[in-house]
Amino acid sequence: MKKILFLLPVIIAFAIGSVSCNSDDTDEPMLIVKFRFDPNQARLNNLGAPVPIASGNAAQTPAFNTISSHYLEFAQTAYTQLGEGTVLYHAPETTQGGANAIDFSQSKIVSEGEVFLKIPLRSVTAGTYRYVRCSLGYQNFGISVRSNGADYDGTLASFVGFNTYIGTHSIGNNFFTVDGNRAQGYWAFALDDVPYQTSGQAPAGATTVPNPLAATSAIPPGSCVVTGQFLNDLQITGNETDDVVVTLSLSVNHSFEWHEINADGKFEPAIGENVVDMGLRGLIPSFEQ
Repeated sequence: MKKILFLLPVIIAFAIGSVSCNSDDTDEPMLIVKFRFDPNQARLNNLGAPVPIASGNAAQTPAFNTISSHYLEFAQTAYTQLGEGTVLYHAPETTQGGANAIDFSQSKIVSEGEVFLKIPLRSVTAGTYRYVRCSLGYQNFGISVRSNGADYDGTLASFVGFNTYIGTHSIGNNFFTVDGNRAQGYWAFALDDVPYQTSGQAPAGATTVPNPLAATSAIPPGSCVVTGQFLNDLQITGNETDDVVVTLSLSVNHSFEWHEINADGKFEPAIGENVVDMGLRGLIPSFEQ
């Protein structure tokens, strides 16, 4: 089932994705999903346990601008396998680049607090949900870099989905033409006030994807399905009269990590310091109803 989840035909992805395009001119209760970026949330490893920065590396807490999710699911228990909960969203995919991949041109990209998903509650299977599983696809955030002793502000576009087909993408007035698939860990960077841009690829398997359910409900290697537990179980009865608003709080606590050559805590790509991890460091979902 895990393998099938990320190889769904494009037509199914479009069908599910289209659910989020409902008109707002309705009085029926809706499920609304938003994101929050928390620099103070615990910094977790792949098993959902707190972890320090790896020896020989350094990290920054980036200033997040936007994010996109590829897949969203509510899970009932710790034994609910990925894909067997209530799937709420699955973004469009394509084989234009060869292997199946997220279609970046159709990804929904939002900022903090902006509505990412809005669907009728009647389309959500009634039940009690303890976990959220959210596969992230794209991140855009500000970081600081050092070159020749001077510090500069820049913006990094980070593609952390299992595979992404990218035609072109941009950072401000800087354009990057890819016209192909890029595996998890592809990134592009541009300085904010200086005409400089570059791109690269983090090592395979290096992107942190916290999953505290690893022992009972694993995720496919190379995916970015971050798992988080509600403080109190979310109950959907099917008789709701008001909206249910779910906020996915993502830990960005030192989430941008690189291998140091000059051990000064400054990211210096010009001397060969390479990005090793851009994964979100945890998920805490909450709800209002």
